[in-house]
This record gives sequence, C-alpha cells and structure tokens, in this order.
Amino acid sequence: MAMEVLQNRRQISRARQELVEKGASTISSPLTAFLRRIGFVDGINVGDKVKSWDVLSILNFIEGHVERHEPILDIGCYASEVIVALHKIGYTSLTGVDLNHQIGQMPHGDSIRYEIVDFKQTRFEDASFKAITSISVIEHGFEGKALLREMSRLLKPHGYFIASFDYWPEKIDTTGVKFFGMDWKIFSKQDVTDFIEHAWAYGLAPVGELHYDGQEATVKHGDRKYTFGLLALEKKN
Repeated sequence: MAMEVLQNRRQISRARQELVEKGASTISSPLTAFLRRIGFVDGINVGDKVKSWDVLSILNFIEGHVERHEPILDIGCYASEVIVALHKIGYTSLTGVDLNHQIGQMPHGDSIRYEIVDFKQTRFEDASFKAITSISVIEHGFEGKALLREMSRLLKPHGYFIASFDYWPEKIDTTGVKFFGMDWKIFSKQDVTDFIEHAWAYGLAPVGELHYDGQEATVKHGDRKYTFGLLALEKKN
C-alpha cells in the first residue's frame, strides 16, 4: 500500500484486537490510565485506541519491509504507541523524537533512544534510518517541503517514510483552529496528491497503490468529522 484510508470504526476495533494478539498493544487498563492522570502511578499513558488502525498498519508495513535490527526513527513520539509497539515485537534500533520535554517519561528508555528535537531540523547524520514513522503528527504545523527535505536526508537508500494523518477526501476548512499551538490541517485527496508530487523532487515515491476514497467519518475533533489516511513513501536513491 502507498495510500490507504480508514473506512469505518469496525476496522479500529479489529486492529486493536490484532495488536493485543500479537503482543504489541501498549494501552493501559482504564484504572491504570486514571491513576496516572491523577498522579498516583508514575509514567505516561501511551497510545490512543482510536489510532489502532494506524498503529497496526504501520507495524504490518514495517514487518514486511524492515529487518528487526535496522534503525527506525519515530517522529512526534511523545505518548505515541508505535515506537513502543515496535520494541514489543522485537525491533532493537529505535529512536524517538519530540519537542515535549517530558519525553524522558516514555517507556523503555533503557532500550529506546529518546531526544528532544524538531523533526524537521534534526542533528542526525545523513542516511541514518531505514524507516521513519509518524502517527497523527504531520498535520500540525504542516510544512511539506521542509518535512520532505529532512525525511529524504535522514533515510537510507530504499528506506521508507510511513505516516498517518487526519484525512477526508473533500477539503475541510480548519482555518483558525490550532492544536499544540500550531495550525491544524485535515488532508484532502488534493492535498495528498500535491504532497506526493512534491515528494518526487526529494527522491521519495509512493510504495504500491493509491486509494483515496473514504466511507465513514470515524473521528470527531475540533467540531470537524473526518477519518485517518496512511501514506508510505520510499527513497529511491
């Protein structure tokens, strides 16, 4: 798959069950999550059930394309499930970056390298990673060309950038809506096709078929209804 769209909420439930069955789920019980929120239990609550399809789709792609010893970077990783899930299924060279200064509270700090850094302007050397993952990050403060430039720089030849993002085939206006102090973008089909067109200039090309149709608005947030899209790009040189 190069571009896939979450079609309905049943896919979310099925994906969570699959994550549990493969030992990759990181979501705490409701009681533990509550105790963490009120400060009775240390750590942070990692993961979000509504993003189960995104996480499973990225894990399945990684397992099909990346060896377990190869280096993987997760951008915007604070409280995100994918990097911890990759650790749980046996990936051993994992790095996560985020601007949140509480990133040190993320699990498995003895095995996963966490750094506070802007993912559009990192300190890593060229061609450092076989894959770069992102769950619901790029739509916040979106800067397409800066993002593509850095992802291309960081990826090894034939490495992969796999990202999920807020999506609806037709354009949804989010003018003036901010989250985390940044502008919010719900990608449309045209936005994704434009992004892919720009990606070619940085040596990044879609992996497989492109599917843009959406069936059901699975998410309501910021008074908008939408779903999630997932895009995989490969660095060709």
